[in-house]
Amino acid sequence: MTTSEQKLASGPDWYVSDVVCTAGAGDRPFEEEHRGVCIAAVTSGSFRYRTSQGTAMLAPGAVLLGNVGACYECGHEHGAGDRCLSFHFAPAYLDRIANDVTGAKKLTFGVSHLPPLPALASLLAEAEAARETADTDAFEELGLRIAGAALTVASEAAPAARPPSRRDQKRVAEAVRQIELNANRPVSLSELAGSTATSPYHFLRTFRQVAGMTPYQFLLRTRLHRAAVRLRMSDEPISAIAFEAGFNDLSTFNRRFRRVMGETPGDYRARRSGSASPSPSAFAAF
Repeated sequence: MTTSEQKLASGPDWYVSDVVCTAGAGDRPFEEEHRGVCIAAVTSGSFRYRTSQGTAMLAPGAVLLGNVGACYECGHEHGAGDRCLSFHFAPAYLDRIANDVTGAKKLTFGVSHLPPLPALASLLAEAEAARETADTDAFEELGLRIAGAALTVASEAAPAARPPSRRDQKRVAEAVRQIELNANRPVSLSELAGSTATSPYHFLRTFRQVAGMTPYQFLLRTRLHRAAVRLRMSDEPISAIAFEAGFNDLSTFNRRFRRVMGETPGDYRARRSGSASPSPSAFAAF
């Protein structure tokens, strides 16, 4: 088996699982069916996701969206392995959430995924930290918050006019993995473009089309996400966490963290068991 699934927590009409896939380019994808509504956050690796709503290359920070009864296929021709934190809901359970979410126009997702977004950054870091610390009691609340946020954002997202080619998806997947491996050091656009044998301009345009943000924005998101998870899991000095994540200046880290996560690193750490939703500033762009 190339995929293992460990159920982390569950309740009436919902459950969350840690899904690890080790498939690579030599493994043929096969079609599966979403038995419930699925909202899955990619925490590492990348893969191609194909469903009736469209096809996309999903990278860390992206959120897979699956409608109940929809067939889907995941492929790894661009790189081996991935890991996801997967929330599953019965339709009636999610329908009750949708009824209480301002801006959620319908229950069925019209898009296949959400790219890495600042609006979801704080929640996804909390969820990954809960997984790493085995804080199973936090998942019912996190599931509600992630479902509400995904419904809100997905209702405003429009399907892409023209999906990127598989060649472009492969190039971006390679760059994503390079950023993941080297996020704690400077990574230049020229370096990334050179590794995919494309010009910097073409690479920048392609990366943004596939990943939903620029390479530099993805690098910042990766650094901030890792720092947020560390803040939840440890009592290390904030400065040490910032420097290890790749920030050379504490004030820059504090400013960017607050802009994306909606609160200061100290407040984020203090809210380890908190139930508050992200502040409006968390929905600002990088």
